[in-house]
Amino acid sequence: MGRVTASLDDLPLRDDLRGLTPYGAPQAPLPIALNVNENTHPIPDEVASDILDEIAVAIRDVNRYPDREFTALREGFAEYLGHGLQADQIWAGNGSNEVLQHILQAFGGPGRTAFGFAPTYSMYPLIAQGTGARWVPGVRQPDYTITPDEAAAQVREVDPDVILLCSPNNPTGTPLDLDVIEAVYEAARGIVVVDEAYWEFAPREAPSALSLLEGRPRLAVSRTMSKAFAFAGARVGYLAADAGFIDALRLVRLPYHLSALTQAAAVAALRNADVMLGMVDEIVEQRDRITATLEALGYSPHESWSNFVLFGGVADPKATWQRLYDRGVLIRDVGIPGHLRVTAGTEAETTAFLDALASIESAS
Repeated sequence: MGRVTASLDDLPLRDDLRGLTPYGAPQAPLPIALNVNENTHPIPDEVASDILDEIAVAIRDVNRYPDREFTALREGFAEYLGHGLQADQIWAGNGSNEVLQHILQAFGGPGRTAFGFAPTYSMYPLIAQGTGARWVPGVRQPDYTITPDEAAAQVREVDPDVILLCSPNNPTGTPLDLDVIEAVYEAARGIVVVDEAYWEFAPREAPSALSLLEGRPRLAVSRTMSKAFAFAGARVGYLAADAGFIDALRLVRLPYHLSALTQAAAVAALRNADVMLGMVDEIVEQRDRITATLEALGYSPHESWSNFVLFGGVADPKATWQRLYDRGVLIRDVGIPGHLRVTAGTEAETTAFLDALASIESAS
């Protein structure tokens, strides 16, 4: 029997999904891959051994369903985050995208609206649309900052059901002051989510939105192990919120959504948090080195509290991206005119990027 391949136009796809394209950052076998904000440092050998030992114990019972409430992992996250948080205030999923999807399933959906200040994380509109919510983008200042008054005014005008605030923001790296979050929360009637995926790269004295949770039952703060913990391939994201907020997410999660092996690996990684986070200082050093060198080359890097740098002054982003690609260096064209984004890698990877960029052309 011959193989038949249907196009999307031939299938009874939901009308609101027609014309959309899936998330798809380029994956190419280049020696220097600095395009998706991974932690490019390998996990230390001693930590890898501890994780393998934990998985070896878990696999003996893999014929049984895992702990549906992932109790040990939630306790580990609560201890790691501090701020007096308890395990019943913690949720987790297969990457922070699944955690955000749970939020949109519970509080968004058909007939409801999700909102964020553009440009921001490209998955927000995709998750919103995939769960049936309408995505409405707000606006930022030219330097990508937001003032409390401007933020509150936009929220009151749109009156969204779910607000997604990326802090520091992806793809710009821009920090978000707590007074902006407070203003948004007071102006909103719906859920406010502060996505702190890159928080470990922020200045250590900077206050986290976790400090705002008490007394704000509609506020949630999400994090990920993909970045600072070098755990992108393990797919573990989590959030902190009021215990009642967590109960709402139980209504939409799939049964036993976190495998026993995922739970075991994450528990072991958290147990070694001090070692795992030892990479952060080096990454921040390379990020700041990138910023300084880009300025010296005539580009315009934006302030970043993350593990990447967005830089402007690129005369032809597509051509520059291609020339770097041809030299074995993969970075990201995020679609902002005149800009490209690069992840801060190891010292050797950072050197390779900067040397390649300096070799192709002068900045405009």
